[in-house]
Amino acid sequence: MTDSPLQDRTVVITGAARGLGAALAHELARRGARLALLGHEGAGLDAVAASVPTAALPLEVDVTDPRGLDDAAGEVRSTLGRPSAVVANAGIAEGGPFATSDPASWRRVIDVNLTGSAHTARAFLPDLRATAGYFLQIASLASIGATPMMSAYCASKAGAEAFARSLQAEVAHEGVAVGVAYPGWTDTDMIRDAEGFAALHELRVHMPPGARTIHPADAVAARLARAVERRSTAVYVPAWLRLLQPLRWVLPPVVVRLARRDLPRWDSGRPLRATGRLGAGGRADRAASGPDDGRPG
Repeated sequence: MTDSPLQDRTVVITGAARGLGAALAHELARRGARLALLGHEGAGLDAVAASVPTAALPLEVDVTDPRGLDDAAGEVRSTLGRPSAVVANAGIAEGGPFATSDPASWRRVIDVNLTGSAHTARAFLPDLRATAGYFLQIASLASIGATPMMSAYCASKAGAEAFARSLQAEVAHEGVAVGVAYPGWTDTDMIRDAEGFAALHELRVHMPPGARTIHPADAVAARLARAVERRSTAVYVPAWLRLLQPLRWVLPPVVVRLARRDLPRWDSGRPLRATGRLGAGGRADRAASGPDDGRPG
């Protein structure tokens, strides 16, 4: 795709070792972008870097470590050039009742998904100012409508959305564009792991038709790549999710009504339990930050 505005530009992706981050790396490389791939999993980052057709720099870093991100930004700058776009994609999730959740594990979800995004923006803003660049915050359908059993994830994604909107207003006069992405359910190992827990599966399948669909990661990544090309202020996957924005105030009472009726049987009559951090990415984060969630393994 030699006519892309991303041709020969540097793009940073956090959480790039697997899932949506890896799929986005391939989409952006197809558009000719040089890639800085950031994340926990060194071997996975190396594999993604080796599989794309453009220059790619894998950097093992924790997005909750500001100093590590500053060092990574310096290495990106000296190796690939100042980035023209940064995608704050790194994220983890866990499910289960808030009352019995492990406080440290609950906080870790907030730290990665919200604080990690802010650290990422802080580390790369000097470059984005210099290139009149673009920052894309990966939020979620959960930013629009919170659900039971996912309190940390919903809180972190709603916070990430609010952070990005605030940043958008702060840096617009400097030529930096900021966008928010609202992907629905995406076929990643995090979601596949969640499907193994009855309550989370029931949560998904009881959503309205269309909202419950699990979308291929490649299809979601293609939409996100176009958003980076266009410097979009918002991108919804699927596109009709934008219709929920003006109806956000309606969603909480509807969710409460459904949960009051259905929650007791969502876990097949067994006590609702914590899932721990979900998917291979969640397990990698647990290995890196400490097994604080009480889940075996």
